[in-house]
Amino acid sequence: MFCLGFVSFSQEKDSIPVYKKRVLESTEVDFLMSYYKQDGTHSSVGGGIGTEDLTDITPTIVVSIPINDDDVLTIDAGISAYTSASSSNLNPFDASGASQGGGEEDEGNYGASMPSGSPWIASSGASQSDVWSNISVDYSHSSDDRNEVWNVHGSFSVEYDYFSIGFGAGYVKQFNKKNTSLGVSGSVYLDTWKTLYPTELEEFAAYGADFQNRGFFQGVDVWDQNGMISNGYNPEGFQEFTNKGRNSYSMSLSFSQILNKKLQVSLFGDVLYQQGLLSTPYHRVYFADRPNFYIGSNADAISNYTSPSNTEVFQLADDNEQLPGTRWKIPVGIRANYYINEALSLRNYYRFYTDNWGVTAHTASIELPIKIVGGKYTFMPTYRYYTQQQADYFAPYETHISTSEFYTSDYDLSTFNSHQYGIGFRYTDIFTKFKIFKFGLKNLDVRFNHYQRSDGLYANIISAGFKFVLD
Repeated sequence: MFCLGFVSFSQEKDSIPVYKKRVLESTEVDFLMSYYKQDGTHSSVGGGIGTEDLTDITPTIVVSIPINDDDVLTIDAGISAYTSASSSNLNPFDASGASQGGGEEDEGNYGASMPSGSPWIASSGASQSDVWSNISVDYSHSSDDRNEVWNVHGSFSVEYDYFSIGFGAGYVKQFNKKNTSLGVSGSVYLDTWKTLYPTELEEFAAYGADFQNRGFFQGVDVWDQNGMISNGYNPEGFQEFTNKGRNSYSMSLSFSQILNKKLQVSLFGDVLYQQGLLSTPYHRVYFADRPNFYIGSNADAISNYTSPSNTEVFQLADDNEQLPGTRWKIPVGIRANYYINEALSLRNYYRFYTDNWGVTAHTASIELPIKIVGGKYTFMPTYRYYTQQQADYFAPYETHISTSEFYTSDYDLSTFNSHQYGIGFRYTDIFTKFKIFKFGLKNLDVRFNHYQRSDGLYANIISAGFKFVLD
């Protein structure tokens, strides 16, 4: 009887449920919105010259759903709707006979009304605006002691000239009473381009040596550098890309350590390998050792081509951007968060970047969150500095040599430095008193940043985020 009683007691004890805090207590919904506006003078579509005016609006919704005590499903869906003066100049010619894809028998015959365009003004072509759409799904699982977390994710995105699918996984392990954590993750992205080319190169590819008598160029005057009508334009080096895919593979490592009650330090490193079509097909290139040719409504504007006052002529491309088919990228960095007091903390960040195209870069940033009114309100002044050394294949407008194997005039690959100044505001209501239907507002985050680059590019970014929790 003693044994039976002991067994009965043991079974009763084992059946008592052990309380385990849920990873996510209830469904959370984030509504995010950003507005981005930029301008500059080094359009990649214009071969390193022309307006970079661009406007982008990005609404996003992120829903995090607790599946059970340990598992969370996160769905992230958003769009990016933009208008770009630079991209519109894929076809800068405003006449109705402009090519719609090459190989079409446009009659031309413009008579006294010649097609006109300029790298300094936006065309009304189809590439002027577009919408990028994306959806990603992440599933994460935490161990019972919450010291291990693994996740898997997948994504899908599409744009007018671009399609991508991605997938990956990650794992985080915490040690030393959660004072130390180590993480590893990997991702794969498989992209496909719809190769779009500048109108003049597209027509050359469609008709070959006879292209100036057919399609878009039929009945159109082409001028040389002196403003004389010429049939000498011949981008003979241009060839269409046969590989339209681009694959990206990345591996990330992270290490975080709480050193004391006030200081936490994190180290991270990534290795990214890309293979496939890494050139942008509609980025023009102009060679210093080739004669120049133009289309427009006023040949007198040729002498003033590089000035924003030129609104009447556009220079025909010698070729499009050519870059290697592989690229390695390696960024490494450190974050240090220091707690000063209940109202003030300091967040520091540094990253070093290098790749096998010759680009090296340094990034440093600082953020100083300041809490007021019982911690519900936080102001966040920020500053970020970036400096970069150019890729081996970059050169400005009209300085590349046609015998080179690779060339680009994309100023994102040039030497420059930049400054970004920002201010943020966050409101946190721990009791979520404000509600929409059954969702209480957990926090509100609004930020403004001004970006200035040494090559003349500047931008302003306004972003806002609202986090709601299901009651």
